[in-house]
Amino acid sequence: MPKSSPGGSVMDAQCPSRLVLDRIADKWTALIIQVLAHGTKRYAALQREIGGISQKMLTQTLRSLERDGLVQRKVHPVVPPKVEYALTRLGRTLIEPLHALCRWSEKHLPELQANRSRAKAKLQRQAPLATVAQRGSLTYH
Repeated sequence: MPKSSPGGSVMDAQCPSRLVLDRIADKWTALIIQVLAHGTKRYAALQREIGGISQKMLTQTLRSLERDGLVQRKVHPVVPPKVEYALTRLGRTLIEPLHALCRWSEKHLPELQANRSRAKAKLQRQAPLATVAQRGSLTYH
């Protein structure tokens, strides 16, 4: 069983390491770290490079990463304000594990998609039977 510390286990519901796992296992965290692995970025550049992330989600995730010490936010005293984000030393330790996870996802995507398609088709074939069983009578679709 994985240990989070000498006295705890991530399998224990009360283990504080679950908060850490929740933070780093989040898809937006992984994508932000992947972008920042290539260097310091401004907010707009992050939003452009990470397709599908809303302004609200990007802001929330960056704040959480900054709070956890994984991302550093630097505000330059200019008008208009210039804010840059970069990985901290601790944040850089996540580059390789998250990069490996992204590579795995890309490599196995076709297999995962095929599995999902088969499961969906199976569920659709079973759906009429489930309707009959739930209602206790025949239903035509």
